[in-house]
Amino acid sequence: MSGKEMSGSIYARLVMTAVFTFGLASITLIQAQGKPAGAGPPPNNNPNIDTRQRQLDENRLRSAELNLGAEEGNKKRLEAAILNMKEDFTRIQILRNDIARNLIAQKPLNPKLLSEQTAEINKRASRLNVYMRAHTEEEKENNLPELKSEELVDALVRLCKLIDSFTENPALKNAATVDSKEIAKAKENKANADRDLLAIIKLSGSLQKKSDSLRNP
Repeated sequence: MSGKEMSGSIYARLVMTAVFTFGLASITLIQAQGKPAGAGPPPNNNPNIDTRQRQLDENRLRSAELNLGAEEGNKKRLEAAILNMKEDFTRIQILRNDIARNLIAQKPLNPKLLSEQTAEINKRASRLNVYMRAHTEEEKENNLPELKSEELVDALVRLCKLIDSFTENPALKNAATVDSKEIAKAKENKANADRDLLAIIKLSGSLQKKSDSLRNP
């Protein structure tokens, strides 16, 4: 399901919730008006009871309006999160392509440019992880060993491959269309996506650190 379709589905549910809420409020008002003339016991003419009932009705309507406002706020936050994820996802691929083109062209490594590129990849991958909450069974908190200058090219190639693997993972494309027969495969795909994302975060951080050291020897 695309981000647009997802937000549309959420919006439909919000609309249904709002209609249901206001429907309940309307029913409450109708019930509060009492039975038709001539039916049931004589009406109570106590003005205090009428005032109390009117206050209850107003409170119910106010509560319904607040609930609708909260649902709209949730919808806007969801839409903003989807836009942020889409932007981060796309930008990481663009940066990967820029790095790959320079490697293929065998251009001399530019520490300043590499520092900026890997810092942005690290930032956006870390932000994606806020939503994905990636984890692996063998996850370790320790960072990668410090890279040596002669290892930079190989590390950049490895970073490009990790980004390819992550962005092409079926778990990120077909999460909404998996049926019960494919659950095991979907879990495996998600585990692989988690592993790739965490590796991207660690490797890009290590590359940024090394690039910064080359800028300021």
